[in-house]
Parts: sequence; structure tokens; C-alpha cells
Amino acid sequence: GPVTLSLCQDVQAEAYDYPESFFAERVWHQRRLRPDRQELAAAVAALKGAKKPLVIAGGGVLYSQASDELAKFAEGAGIPVCETQGGKSSLPDNHPLNMAAVGVTGTSAANRLAEEADVVLAIGTRLQDFTTGSWALFKNSGKTIIGLNVQPFDAGKHRALPLVADAAEGLTELGVALKGWKAPATWTSNAVIGKTAWQAEAAKVTASTNAAYPSDAQVIGAVQRAMGTSVTLLNASGGLPGELHKLWQAGAPGSYHGEYGFSTMGYEIAGGLGAKMAKPGEEIVVMVGDGSYLMMNSEIATSVMLGLKLTIVLLDNRGYGCINRLQMATGGANFNNLLKDSRHEVLPDIDFAAHAASMGAIAEKVPSIAGLENALAQAKKNTRTTVLVIDTDPLVSTDAGGHWWDVAVPEVSVRPQVNAARKAYDEKRQMQSVGD
Repeated sequence: GPVTLSLCQDVQAEAYDYPESFFAERVWHQRRLRPDRQELAAAVAALKGAKKPLVIAGGGVLYSQASDELAKFAEGAGIPVCETQGGKSSLPDNHPLNMAAVGVTGTSAANRLAEEADVVLAIGTRLQDFTTGSWALFKNSGKTIIGLNVQPFDAGKHRALPLVADAAEGLTELGVALKGWKAPATWTSNAVIGKTAWQAEAAKVTASTNAAYPSDAQVIGAVQRAMGTSVTLLNASGGLPGELHKLWQAGAPGSYHGEYGFSTMGYEIAGGLGAKMAKPGEEIVVMVGDGSYLMMNSEIATSVMLGLKLTIVLLDNRGYGCINRLQMATGGANFNNLLKDSRHEVLPDIDFAAHAASMGAIAEKVPSIAGLENALAQAKKNTRTTVLVIDTDPLVSTDAGGHWWDVAVPEVSVRPQVNAARKAYDEKRQMQSVGD
């Protein structure tokens, strides 16, 4: 991963006679830890006893470059796979056993299976609150979790059977040990039916529209139709990661990159530039909200200077729509998130297209979803970074799929809306299996 070396200025100026051997080229190989025999035997026994097994693919699958091993394992055992935010694109979206996103921002196909699963093989994931629905997603009281992870701390989370190993090595050895065993055909076929139903739901929310202020989902649909699945997509903060986790159809391993560990505002364009440096021959698409764009946008100028073309889709909902929706969901009144609800003497009227053009990008504000698709078709032909701006609705998010997330509501308030939200929150907390 990224490394920053910070040296004091006086140290930078010092000379030292290093031996030439210090600078000799040296090849470092990725260490691939193989599983302990006892842990492997316990995991195999649990899987062989499963009637409703499920794989959760986390970012460790991609770090290990284990997508081929995952596909071979899932196909051999007939086990459906779902993906965390970090693990999205572990399998191509069109793989028949890929149920796509799981958890708070998951698909209905994946979350239904997670609720029923009796054995969950969690590969390279921290099993944090977004993945587990704040401990409330896995509803089968007799479930067993197997934690396949190089980090023992994460392998043992949620009272899991630990399988401390590299993802590729662990999957390979599990596949060998399970050779000839398959999950019940009814479970696998039921999963495939669920995916088909989810795809129909997703198609509805991403369909084209003539609305003056389209939803994020409708913008995602336009980008997908215009750019296809052979692009690498970058995103980071606000409402977009949740919608993209759920709706974006990644075409190949490593083609989806969301900085969602810290939800870092301003990461998107800089991250896109890094992706373009790593994949100079590929189309890199960056999706970013207006708030995050304002945090950091200067790498547009860098991308133009270096001749590293990006296609940037800027969704302007005139504020921080994601946080505003959370505010409303917890019974609060709109305050200080949308610009119109903030303290102001004059409302900002930012010309994002002119701003991007001033840094050398080809820039345009598009009037509609149809206009966006046309502009994206042209952006593919452009030879330098293109920024396309579209106004969106800050209040709409995708209802299909998803799961409850533990966002605390005040216990005491004079607002009836907050009291109602607190009552609903207390009821939802009863679903949690704390310790799982």
C-alpha cells in the first residue's frame, strides 16, 4: 500500500556513503501463509456440515490476488458469494454465484442469504458494522463463522473458527479438502433466483429519467450504460459509496476502488490519478459529490499536466446530502448540512464546470440523465481529463436492499420525531447478537 517517508530538512541535506549493494535490485515476494492443520480440519468439518453456507469476500481477497481461487472454490462447492465494500469486484458482477454487496449497503439477494446462513466463510474481512449490519444481519442462531484471514485478531472476530492464512492459499487448501462436496442444490439455485430478483429491482432504480434532479442511483445507471463494465471506478465519501456498493456492476477484479475505511472526503480525484498511473491504458471513472470535490480538486490540474486522462462525474446536491438524510432519520430537523438550511447571507452559486475548466479540464454541466450519457460518450473520445457536472436530489436514496445500521438516537428530546425515532431504534437493537 501507500507509504509516506517524512525526513527533516537538515537530514535531507546530509551525505552518507552507503555501500553500492544497498541499491542493488531485489525482488520481494508476497508472503503467503498456509493454514494450520487443526484450524483447516475444523473449517472443513463446519463446511461439510453446512446446509446454507455463504462466503463473504473482503478486501483481503483482492490484496491476495485470490479472485481466481475464490471463483474456483465457489464453483466447486456451489457456495454463493457476497462482497464487502473493500471486497467489491472480488468476482465479476456477472458471475452467477456473486450476490454482490452485503450488509448495511447490501443487495436483497446477499442479505437474505446472510440472514439464513448456517456457516459463513468470511475471507479477508474485518467483519465491521457495515458488513454485519451492526451485529444484526446474521439471524441464524446456530450459525458458525469461519474467519479466513492473515491477521489472527480479525480471524477470531465474532467468535469465529479462526483459519489464519493467506486468502489464496487458504481457499486452495479448502477446495482440495472439500473436493467432491457441494452445498445443497436447492440453496445454490435459490441464491441464483434471488440474484435475478435483485437485478430487476436494481434496474428500476438506475433506469433513465427526465427528473430535473435525478437520484444518485439514476446517475450511476447512466454512467454504467455509457461506460460499461470495463472501466475502473473510484469513489470515497458521502452517499455514493453506499449506492455504488449496492448498484455498480464491476466487470473485473480490482476494477472498483472505494476509500471507505475512513470515508475520506477529497480522496476521489487524487485516488483516480493514482489508479490511472497504475493502469494507464484503462478508462478511469471518478464519481464525487460537490462537498468532497470542494475539499480537494487540485489533482485535476496534475492529471492534465501529466497527460493522465480521468473522467470525473460530479454530483451536485448543494450540500452534504448523506449526513442530512442521517439527521432526518434520527428525528432531527434539517440543519447545517444542505446549504439552504445553513446559516448564510447569500447562497453559494458555484460554477463547478468553469472551475474545472480553469484547471485545464474539458468541463460541462449537463442538464439531464440523457445529457450525461451523451457527454460520457464524448468523454471516452477525449484525450484529457473531462469533468461532467449534474444537479441531483439530496433526499433520495435507494430503498431496495440494505439493512439496519446502529446510528444512535438521543434518549431524551422535546421533539416528537426524535422520540419516535428513539422508540424504533430501541426496537431494532433487539435484533443485535452482541458478541457475534
